[in-house]
Amino acid sequence: MLTHVNDLTRIIIGAAIEVHRHLGPGLLESAYHLCLARELQIHGIPYKYKWPIPLEYKGLHLKKTYNVDLLVDDAIVVEVKSIAELAPIHEAQLLTYMRIGGWRVGLLLNFNEVVLKKGIRRRVLDLEE
Repeated sequence: MLTHVNDLTRIIIGAAIEVHRHLGPGLLESAYHLCLARELQIHGIPYKYKWPIPLEYKGLHLKKTYNVDLLVDDAIVVEVKSIAELAPIHEAQLLTYMRIGGWRVGLLLNFNEVVLKKGIRRRVLDLEE
């Protein structure tokens, strides 16, 4: 699984760089969501867009759920941002989504950077790398 996830991570980051190269920084998150989804589709990578996270608290199933921006191959959570700067709360959000949804690998992508590489964070839960 580790090799598969690492390969997928590289493909997702490459797709994000391609989107950023064409669009540049400064657009709304929704534009980057859709263009990144299109790029994954072009590469034949399965994904789910705005996938709901099941949320249960002490036997209470909450009807209003949160959504991950993209769930790639049922294995990698991708959260897209277009903000001035990533803050610890954004990484905490990603980690919480991963923990609640039972996913082990996540990418946080901030497209509002001149060089996208500065806006990429990869996080892993309970997985030896």
